[in-house]
Amino acid sequence: MNSEHKIIIDEIVKLLRGGSAHIGLSDALKGLPAAARGEKPEKLPYSIWQLVEHIRIAQLDMVQFSLDANHKSPKWPNEYWVKETAPADDAAWKNSLEQIETDLEEFIELFKKADIYKPLGHGSGQTILREALQIADHTAYHISEIIVIRRLQGNY
Repeated sequence: MNSEHKIIIDEIVKLLRGGSAHIGLSDALKGLPAAARGEKPEKLPYSIWQLVEHIRIAQLDMVQFSLDANHKSPKWPNEYWVKETAPADDAAWKNSLEQIETDLEEFIELFKKADIYKPLGHGSGQTILREALQIADHTAYHISEIIVIRRLQGNY
């Protein structure tokens, strides 16, 4: 790996984890009261729980698509969004956050080893680089929504 390629890999890994131009998910959720997870502010269509689950589901889809040519994506939009506004319990909340982190680290390991410019053998020309940028962009977008909801709730 040449030095320019390593710089690109390192910068995109930072982008995936958050903390450069935007904060990461764990920082956006730090100090969030459990009762606020399912609160849906007036005129907004989702709660923080629904956003967290959407991040988890969409990221898992992109990771599995990158790893498995036989992966079947959830049906848009219904299978990318949960109906429940709040997690069933603390374990469901914790499990969702752990899966987000585990799936992200699995993708990062793939990203570090893959030819990031080579189109995947399935799909319609997607590359690992495109999937990395999509994961980062998608997650950052929804993290900003979480921060807005927290501000509306008065707990950020």
